[in-house]
Amino acid sequence: MAEIIQRDGTWAFDGTTVRITPGLHRSVPLFRQTYGEIAVPLEAVASIVFEPERKRGRLRMRLREGADPLLQATGGRLPDPADPYRLTVDIDRAGVAEYVAEEIRRALLLDQIPKEPTKAYLLPGPPVPVSVRSSDGTVSFDGVQVRIDWSDTSERVKRAIGPRIIDVGDLVQVEWLPNSGYEDGFLRFVTRETVFSKLPPEKDPYALDLWGSTRRDLLTALVATAVTARLPHPSTRPGVADPTDRRQLAAAVPPRADHHDVLLRRLRELGELHRDGVLTDEEFAMTKAVVLRGF
Repeated sequence: MAEIIQRDGTWAFDGTTVRITPGLHRSVPLFRQTYGEIAVPLEAVASIVFEPERKRGRLRMRLREGADPLLQATGGRLPDPADPYRLTVDIDRAGVAEYVAEEIRRALLLDQIPKEPTKAYLLPGPPVPVSVRSSDGTVSFDGVQVRIDWSDTSERVKRAIGPRIIDVGDLVQVEWLPNSGYEDGFLRFVTRETVFSKLPPEKDPYALDLWGSTRRDLLTALVATAVTARLPHPSTRPGVADPTDRRQLAAAVPPRADHHDVLLRRLRELGELHRDGVLTDEEFAMTKAVVLRGF
């Protein structure tokens, strides 16, 4: 067993699995503590390195592309302190960190682990159900459906449309950008219906606008990851050369039925927002189309 225990957390390697446990110190980000322990199978690891510095060093592990739904959902945009595959190491423990890294590298070599992208997720992502309250509302995922309930501070157009319920089978992908504290972030659920939508996150009924507490809003990555883990793996998407190209991802989806009176009320509320100048002509047309498709 190769193990290193630091304030940020503990990494332990038993020859087949790297077990990463977050530390309990208040300096450890809420996201890491909430995500919890991660068991990384050796076959998911691409490389590991210890980077020494004057006062502290960093142990960094890189996973094979496509192995982890967390990395797929966040696209390398997690802040360094929240990255579970990065461990800050006190300088007097540099030797231990080097030993752990060397043991993992030796195992990778002996087991001839390839560095090529995987064809399936090798890590499960967070368990469901999962629910996170953000600045724009509460997003929940039970493994089958995503539900968004807007907050009192959400844009009137979102509150007029009402809660969003999205079947995982209707989703094409999840887009996530963290709230940096300087620029707003968002969590957007792209369906085959909304693949061409260009509404800004604050007015998009399929997106959470992340503008409040950076610490709290970062937890939306839990939902993004849980949903991503249940979508088809990127390698299995037929005919999609570039997964970020929405034209390649679009497909027709039949509209869902709902109560006629509710539809009329929501369209009337949208019309009032348009007349009041809250929505531009283009935004009104796009949002109206989203509501009609949703019904």
